[in-house]
Amino acid sequence: MEERRIFAVGDIHGCRAKLDKLLEKIDWRPENQEELVFLGDYIDRGPDSFGVVETVIALKEAYPRVVTTLKGNHEQMFTRFITLQEDLSLRDNGVATTMKSYDENSPFPASHLRFYLNLELYYETEKYIFVHAGLRPGIPLSRQSEDDCLWIRNEFLESDFDFGKTVVFGHTPLREPFICAGRAGLDTGAVFGGPLTCAELVTGKIISV
Repeated sequence: MEERRIFAVGDIHGCRAKLDKLLEKIDWRPENQEELVFLGDYIDRGPDSFGVVETVIALKEAYPRVVTTLKGNHEQMFTRFITLQEDLSLRDNGVATTMKSYDENSPFPASHLRFYLNLELYYETEKYIFVHAGLRPGIPLSRQSEDDCLWIRNEFLESDFDFGKTVVFGHTPLREPFICAGRAGLDTGAVFGGPLTCAELVTGKIISV
């Protein structure tokens, strides 16, 4: 039996125009149970965080069994902000652009709050582990901390630890996708002028806009 394709999308950061073009470009077939995995960081810095979240929510609602939405560190911070757990006013993380996009579409939609509160920390298949930032070497997947899954960089990137599956991640912006044995990094800095990247994992095809 032919393996079903899985499409993984890197950090979007409010770049709705690039997301729309990417979704038009990829040959994703949800009716064939092909999966679409978003690696987090939908918001902040870019011009239309609200629009990105609207698009992703619509996909998740239309195809709940094959669309997976992971939490990024920016969603972690924003959720703490909108639930009054943390004041982001002193953090330079681009939240002002997110608040502007929500101010233009007020009141804050209940569907968006549910979206932020229900994002998954990681997603595992037979061959892949999808996570926003990476994993701490030597720690079982079930015991990984939320902060490591959302924030880790060097300890993961510089390690050759074998997690038993290919870890597909975003978070760390790169000039081009980072593909090697056991690792696939897909944040290509869309909000910094780079492309938005999607990997078709079964075939190894990279699609960027």
